[in-house]
Amino acid sequence: MRDTTRDYWDAQAATFDEEADHGLRDPVVRTAWRTLLLEHLPPAPADVVDLGCGTGSLAVLLAEAGYTVRGIDVSDAMVEAAKLKAQAAGVAATFQQGDVTDLPYQPATCDVVLARHVLWALPDPSSALGHWVRLLRPDGRLVLIEGSWSTGAGLTAADCAALVLQHRLSAAIRPLREASFWGRATDDERYAVISLH
Repeated sequence: MRDTTRDYWDAQAATFDEEADHGLRDPVVRTAWRTLLLEHLPPAPADVVDLGCGTGSLAVLLAEAGYTVRGIDVSDAMVEAAKLKAQAAGVAATFQQGDVTDLPYQPATCDVVLARHVLWALPDPSSALGHWVRLLRPDGRLVLIEGSWSTGAGLTAADCAALVLQHRLSAAIRPLREASFWGRATDDERYAVISLH
């Protein structure tokens, strides 16, 4: 299963950034994501772990804002693209290939766990969340960006919040309906869940 997943995302890497919310090439989209994240993250240079980082767009965006960022993705091709993106931006974000359900990080070593469109695809999201939460220092923040898409895939905001509440005391839902996040209007449910404790 992991090899199949890795192969799939390796094949997607070359065109992944063509989606507005993946590549953040449009200044409006880039600004929307930067504003959202900076609103909900502790001040830089907090330590951020970006799980399922893809081509590193959010990680590089945060590194440019002064955060200390580590990214991990199952796809070698995505990780290589992320490294090149960080190098081109002149930031020191670090990236490695790995499994977000079996992370190489020690407990209590980051201030923020960030994951975008990852949780819904995992076979045991609650178990993964338990592992992710253990990475956080006291007062660490969990920031999940998810959706329940028109294809039928994904997690509803209510379901995602309920999963978070199995491991944390808070789970605030921030709807992401604005076209500025996606480069176009959308009609499915897209949101962030932010857990402060």
